[in-house]
Amino acid sequence: MTENLKLSLTDTHAHLYLKEFSEDRAEVIGNAMAAGVDSFYLPNIDSTSIQDMLELEAAYPDRCHAMMGLHPCSVQANYEEELDLVKEWLAKRPFCAIGEIGIDLFWDKSTLAIQVDAFKRQIGWAKELGLPIIIHSRESTGLILDVLKDEKDERLRGILHCYTGTISQAETAWSLGFYLGIGGVVTFKNAGLDKIVEALPLDWMVLETDSPYLAPVPHRGKRNESAFVRLVAEKVSQVKSIDIQQVAEITTLNAKNIFEKKTLAYTTLS
Repeated sequence: MTENLKLSLTDTHAHLYLKEFSEDRAEVIGNAMAAGVDSFYLPNIDSTSIQDMLELEAAYPDRCHAMMGLHPCSVQANYEEELDLVKEWLAKRPFCAIGEIGIDLFWDKSTLAIQVDAFKRQIGWAKELGLPIIIHSRESTGLILDVLKDEKDERLRGILHCYTGTISQAETAWSLGFYLGIGGVVTFKNAGLDKIVEALPLDWMVLETDSPYLAPVPHRGKRNESAFVRLVAEKVSQVKSIDIQQVAEITTLNAKNIFEKKTLAYTTLS
């Protein structure tokens, strides 16, 4: 049993600023810290989430780290205005990454063209600033990889959040400078992600929750919390037949490698 084993874990993707945590946010973060989670990386969604996200970061400045970006599901008719706001914020202060950005073909395929436009423009800003990108790729992994191939240079790096692609796609992602974000889906019985995790090197992976979404078994269908990243680590250790301490150490080191450099100088973006 690993309940009492002290670990140092990182939740690389958590929306802890959302209303789902408004009643007990401090308790949720305290529970996560008690479970060994030392750092929380907060992806932005759109203009409506920025204030709450930054307030949470200000409350836990050594633990919560804000990103800036426009989520593909928020790429709608007003996306130019939303991108202008992202750009303004990137020029105001440092962020740890640009995210979450990408392409979502589950909810609305009709916005594909503007999703791709928003994705590419934010990739360009990330490269200018030397920041990683955190990618949402629901039902779009192949298309995402095609865009990344077109955009590839030595500055391009980041995480494919909530990875559910194939082994071959994972190999391509790694060759392009991207880690795989492994979350609660790895615990789902018929998802198949456990086979991917078993086959690929731990050096390619980081852990995440996507709180409040995609809670791992035995909490599936309920509100996800950052403390549950420990359950993800336990599952990874089981499927790879390695010690959970090793899982924690390697995935936390991988996260540090991705997020180590915030923007130190503000810049005028093209």
